[in-house]
Amino acid sequence: MTQTTKAPSVLFVCSRNGGKSQLAAGLMNQLANGTVTVHSAGTKPADALNPESVGSLAELGIDITGEHPKPVTAEMLDTADVVIVLGKEAMLEPRDGTRIEFWDTDEPSERGIEGMERMGLVRDDIQARVRKLYAELTGK
Repeated sequence: MTQTTKAPSVLFVCSRNGGKSQLAAGLMNQLANGTVTVHSAGTKPADALNPESVGSLAELGIDITGEHPKPVTAEMLDTADVVIVLGKEAMLEPRDGTRIEFWDTDEPSERGIEGMERMGLVRDDIQARVRKLYAELTGK
């Protein structure tokens, strides 16, 4: 009899779920290739994805054009093994039994860097963190 193990689950959260959490989810989905269950959501979801986030992932061959901003739900929080809050704007209350990490991601706009250059730097910062989290969750 073979025993199946449940894939680890991660929820990426930012305030609008149009940029940073979508970047993290897209990067984790590509890296994990189905070995990690990935969700993203926002505390105050936007109407649409940030086009620069979509473009910065497209540069890496990751297509998230079918995604859309979603609100954080209790079910998402309850089923995630780890919740990652990206940036300084999104706030989540601690929950019993839920591991929540806060990633204070690079914000190049504070240094006057804007546009696709900014988004590339944000993406690269998040990508390094996603790789570390993936290794922790999977032992790979």
